[in-house]
Amino acid sequence: MTVSRENSKMVYQGIKDAGVRFLTALPETWLVYLLQMAEDDPQMTLIEVAKEEEAVGIAAGAHFAGTPNIMLLQNHGFLGSINGIVSLAMLYRVPLCMLIAHRGHMGEPYPWHTQGGMVTEPVLRGLGLPFDYAREPRKIGKQIHEAYTLSRSSLVPTALLLTRDLMEGDE
Repeated sequence: MTVSRENSKMVYQGIKDAGVRFLTALPETWLVYLLQMAEDDPQMTLIEVAKEEEAVGIAAGAHFAGTPNIMLLQNHGFLGSINGIVSLAMLYRVPLCMLIAHRGHMGEPYPWHTQGGMVTEPVLRGLGLPFDYAREPRKIGKQIHEAYTLSRSSLVPTALLLTRDLMEGDE
């Protein structure tokens, strides 16, 4: 499995084009280039966390401080942060925009990703959170902008699932 550097650049540019300069993340294989770009970018603040639920609190604090932000996480991290999403973001109407590395779906070679991958979409539906799939590099910028805009206008968490087609690409 090789992560696409070019597609990661397009995701990162989409984040910046949306006006976001603050990211929270827990390092994950598919996010490696995004995190490197954020670390190297003097215009971006990157807060790396030990647990994704911490990222919910940090993103909420950034929102209340007037700082546009996006969370980068893997689907198991999303599942591990449900308490913060429900009891903080949903309760207090915090517009979290989550870019979720959607591991564990068709083509997944690693068994440790499969269970989380199979339940991510049903959990998003069960929580009533809007989500979409990012599959095509040429559309990713628009999709990030749309997910970010919806989170802010609806004051609810939104998710953009970064698929294998996007993150592994054809490199």
